[in-house]
Amino acid sequence: MLPAGLPFPDIGTDLISFDIGGVTFALRWYALAYIFGILIGWRICLSAISRPALWTSVGPPLDRTQIEDLLTWIIIGVIAGGRLGFVLFYQPAYYLANPLEILMVWQGGMSFHGGFAGVVIAALLFCLRQNASLLSTGDLLALAAPPGLFLGRLANFTNNELWGRPTDVPWAVIFPGEVAQACPGISGLCARHPSQLYEALLEGLILGMLLIYLAWGRGWLKMPGALAGVFLTGYGLARSFVEMFRQPDQQFVTADNPIGHALHFGEWGLTMGQLLSMPMALVGLALIVFARRERGRTAPPRRAAM
Repeated sequence: MLPAGLPFPDIGTDLISFDIGGVTFALRWYALAYIFGILIGWRICLSAISRPALWTSVGPPLDRTQIEDLLTWIIIGVIAGGRLGFVLFYQPAYYLANPLEILMVWQGGMSFHGGFAGVVIAALLFCLRQNASLLSTGDLLALAAPPGLFLGRLANFTNNELWGRPTDVPWAVIFPGEVAQACPGISGLCARHPSQLYEALLEGLILGMLLIYLAWGRGWLKMPGALAGVFLTGYGLARSFVEMFRQPDQQFVTADNPIGHALHFGEWGLTMGQLLSMPMALVGLALIVFARRERGRTAPPRRAAM
């Protein structure tokens, strides 16, 4: 039996809800996380492009009007990519049998990696259409992403979803519900890692602060692609680390694979989150190396001291 953990702050999934003609309308915390995350990211982008000194002599890749246009593309990319990513990565068999439910996004089921892919495709198409720098636009999007990740993970916590594995750490949380309390070999209350909060801290707050520091304090926007590389590396490493504490995806759990590895060799393996995140980290590192080399190649030679 695990020691008693912290009680779950059950504030519900909705900020407000009301019925009109037998139909329930609700403003959900998860929707608010998306809305405020996008708005905060938009304001960060506007702040960055308003400071020409942060950029190379070419200037920022987009103006205010273009950023507002890009916002629409990004919203579509996040929703479409996030939903399709969840369908393809996590429950393809179920949605193949129930294809109409793919459109029922209000029932839940979004994948960050799918949403990320949707954003990349939307940004690529937008930059090609606007003849804008893809790498510098990627740096802007990297600055804009962490607030949404932070708020989204907090919403996962309040929604009582994506909780962690059973544990006896002092900050473990007793999540309500039969599924959350179904812990094999544990009698009584089951306390779990609040892995959603781990991700909010690492992927949202810490990574966001690092990106802001590098952009405003270290001049990394002068190296197109560098901040995008930091975001990819930071997210990939953070997500891969937190996967060690997250409850495994049930569709991958079997008698000989209790951890829920999507790729496993005996007791060792990788979860689906790690499989999708580790390549992000490698691509991010490659982008950082490329950006720094390009900066060194194009920088004017220093004059010898007389």
